[in-house]
Amino acid sequence: MSPLIIRSETHADIDRIHEINSLAFETPAEAELVNNLRTVANPFLSLVAEQDGEVVGHILFTPVHLDEADELNLMGLAPMAVTPARQNRGIGSALVKAGLAHCRNAGAGAVVVLGHPDYYPRFGFHTAAGFGIRCEYEVPDEAFMLCELQEDYLRGHSGTVRYHPAFNAL
Repeated sequence: MSPLIIRSETHADIDRIHEINSLAFETPAEAELVNNLRTVANPFLSLVAEQDGEVVGHILFTPVHLDEADELNLMGLAPMAVTPARQNRGIGSALVKAGLAHCRNAGAGAVVVLGHPDYYPRFGFHTAAGFGIRCEYEVPDEAFMLCELQEDYLRGHSGTVRYHPAFNAL
């Protein structure tokens, strides 16, 4: 097996990204969300994992906003998917690490995620409620997490994180 390559998506990857998200989730809603966000979200960070010449994973980051803190540069991680046959092999971890590094290099101060509370803490995510920050959607506190990419970036800020309206279709 060849080494894993993490790279930005290209136009040629779009159909495969849709397929991966459709396979990884119970419905095609996440795949359609990615297609929609590609046209309406800016900035838009979409990375793929390629191995043996095949795209086997995908991760997306789009802007989110904290109420009354428009000056903050925040990103949301969603969705992240790996083909079922390649799951539990470190591909998702490689995507998350590369995505966080890209976000940091692009000037984002923090990233939020609505995800599994046993998975994301290994990448520096903490429960957002501990920062006085909550999700606009009704979700368990332990599932809504954030990772500060710049030390103390959220100091003095609290409130509700708002995702792009395209997420309301989920």
